[in-house]
Amino acid sequence: MLMRSDPARDLGRLADLFDTRGPLLASMDAYRLGDVITVDFELPGVDPASIDLQIERGELRLQAQKRRTAPDGAQFIVRERTEASVSRRLMLGDTLDVEHVDAEYHDGILTLRIPMSESAKPRRVDVRHAQKPEEQRAITVDST
Repeated sequence: MLMRSDPARDLGRLADLFDTRGPLLASMDAYRLGDVITVDFELPGVDPASIDLQIERGELRLQAQKRRTAPDGAQFIVRERTEASVSRRLMLGDTLDVEHVDAEYHDGILTLRIPMSESAKPRRVDVRHAQKPEEQRAITVDST
């Protein structure tokens, strides 16, 4: 049988039960590699089927549910894990191609890969060699 002996932890968990702050904020890392922005959201204990990811007018909205997993009729001996709604909102710049976002959930991490839009990618500009003004005005004289 599991025994707990930390009264401070018990009080902290009790306070968590009455916490009305709202949804938990999903922790994240974001980085750029080449022409792709990658965003990793930490979502431990989240059911992949509960993940709702939407992008509208440059705003990314993430919602997910963290649920306890115990069979029906189980009597808890220790109950420290909480059920919670997890969310995060991000503003995406217009340099990102939101039509081609790739999302993958694995081992509690939701990974989004967002490519840069074609208009935001650097491109080479060809420079042509211009003639000198006096060469442009050369007049051909017909001596016939």
